Amino acid sequence: MKSYKEITQTLIFFTLCLFTELANATFDLWLTDFKQEAINEGISQSTLDAAFTHISPVPQVIQLDRSQPEFIEPFSEYINQRITPQKIATGQKLLVKYQALLDRIEKEYGIPRTLLVAFWGMETSYGRNKGNINIPAALATLAHDGRRQAFFRAQLMDAMRILEAGHVNVADMRGSWAGAMGHMQFMPSTLMRYGVDADNNGHIDVWQSIPDAFTSAANYLSDIGWDADEPAVMEVQLPSNFVWQDAQLTLRKPVAEWAALGVKTVNDKPFPTVNDDAAIILPQGWLGPAFMIFSNFNVVMDWNRSVNYALSVVNLARRYSDNTPIVGGQYAETGALSFNQMMDLQISLNEHGFDAGNPDGFPGFKTQAAIRLYQAALGLPADGYASPSLLLKLKENYQ
Repeated sequence: MKSYKEITQTLIFFTLCLFTELANATFDLWLTDFKQEAINEGISQSTLDAAFTHISPVPQVIQLDRSQPEFIEPFSEYINQRITPQKIATGQKLLVKYQALLDRIEKEYGIPRTLLVAFWGMETSYGRNKGNINIPAALATLAHDGRRQAFFRAQLMDAMRILEAGHVNVADMRGSWAGAMGHMQFMPSTLMRYGVDADNNGHIDVWQSIPDAFTSAANYLSDIGWDADEPAVMEVQLPSNFVWQDAQLTLRKPVAEWAALGVKTVNDKPFPTVNDDAAIILPQGWLGPAFMIFSNFNVVMDWNRSVNYALSVVNLARRYSDNTPIVGGQYAETGALSFNQMMDLQISLNEHGFDAGNPDGFPGFKTQAAIRLYQAALGLPADGYASPSLLLKLKENYQ
């Protein structure tokens, strides 16, 4: 006679099997509907057969889509992990190796060679980590059961168009769990819109062709507004009487106005002459480094909406030729709030009249505004930075 434990394990096993069968059945129905839509969009049956034969949902993809980061890394930790002496040295060698190609691209598109190589280094460690997940399977999984089904369904359709055009075969269409592909990690829609057959072989191959990957990236950055005559970021020093509430991504002033307020470059050199208004950002609070950002910074953020990512790309590009580290931030607060602690901070702010919006575990613009109001109420530097000490003070004040 089986023990209670054995009976329980058997029931769990059969329950999981039944759940998997039901999930696969709904996926098959969904896929049948998608295939018909694809045929209506001009995708051939042979392309669909190649992409979806023996396909099934990928549990790892759903797990990654629904997982949350345990900690939001402080800027100093984030950038130091991504801009290493080895990454700088490798990028310098690759700039020499691909000099002729990068010269041609820079002349045609106005995109600095160092910026392209920095994106390459940040996205895939110069092509070493392009991802190895089957893209049709990943996108179908997310389009069927992800958080943004409509977005991923559209991406899957563009992936089918890429296959239909013969730019890559199914076996080689591999990338990240979220569908990003190739040396520069393009989403299918981006590749469809901005992809360039730079080596003129009839295929846009961002997986194997460096000319195609670089030129497609330059085409994208140029089209969304990169200005070759303007800077992207400068590290600055702020005066002791600086109004910390003015340090916001969306608050822009003429450079001359910032200078009149006492903002200086870290090396005390004059600011360059620019036609662009600028903002001041503090990625690690008022004790961390300060940066003046221009419209080109927004172009970099269009690639990836993370401020830390954009600052890392621009600083990596700079350090290929000027290998001086960031000057400020030696007194910045270390440590980070976990995802749950950030949720706790947002909930606490809301409870005490500082509207942080719907708690989601991420310090977006509304949460930053709520933090500034709370800091101002206590006479603290209102930098909007969600730090461990801020959460502790909030708990102490309202316990």
